[in-house]
Amino acid sequence: MSKLPEENKFLDLSDYGRPVAKIIANSLKKTSFTPIHVTLLFIISGLIAIICILNHYFKTAVFFLIFKSILDAADGELARIKRTPSYTGRYFDSISDIILNLFILLAVWQITNQNIYSTLLSFFCIQLQGTLYNYYYVILRNKFNGDTTSRIFEDKTPIALAGESQKKVNVLFMLYKLLYGVFDKIIYVLDKNASKGKSFPNWFMTCVSTFGLGFQLLIISIFLMLDYPQFIIPFFIFYSIMIFVFIGIRKLFY
Repeated sequence: MSKLPEENKFLDLSDYGRPVAKIIANSLKKTSFTPIHVTLLFIISGLIAIICILNHYFKTAVFFLIFKSILDAADGELARIKRTPSYTGRYFDSISDIILNLFILLAVWQITNQNIYSTLLSFFCIQLQGTLYNYYYVILRNKFNGDTTSRIFEDKTPIALAGESQKKVNVLFMLYKLLYGVFDKIIYVLDKNASKGKSFPNWFMTCVSTFGLGFQLLIISIFLMLDYPQFIIPFFIFYSIMIFVFIGIRKLFY
């Protein structure tokens, strides 16, 4: 199942790795590889990128950051191809992302003159940006009968799908709420009526997709390629202004 029906798809600037991700997923279709295995691979890729950043191997770090982004799309693609959607995979993916995001920024902090408070603020900003994008995207997916493994409101433990353990879903959901709960609440307070409004136009979702994790990793990669790692942390703090711009546009017109 696709995340959105064909007629409702928009240009997702954070999803540049999807074509390669589909190739990887299709190549694994008839193997014993599961989406969880692919998620484990993107964790390894992210960890290698962090080690490379700490050792100033920026070009190699860029490769593994982009590869991580591709694999991050490939696990979901494999789940759709094999028709094995799961809450286990959905929460494990998200938990892995937020932990890797923190350690990527801590690695940048270690090699620059940024202070730890700016680094933590940048992490908070990145997560808030990503939460707004996911919030609007999931609303869109639910309106048009797309992939609904992600829910608009993650307020209670979901019932495990076929082939997965309810116990694992319970534990992963608890961890997900612990790590993401505050960001979900903030975005909901800022725009609690988003799900009741009109459908978001494609151009609007394309703009908001600059908050997607794939695009965030691309921005980090660009600064690393240019040998300007010191700009990564302040950029994400400054770019958070757009949270209020996007929410303002949504409230005024949609």
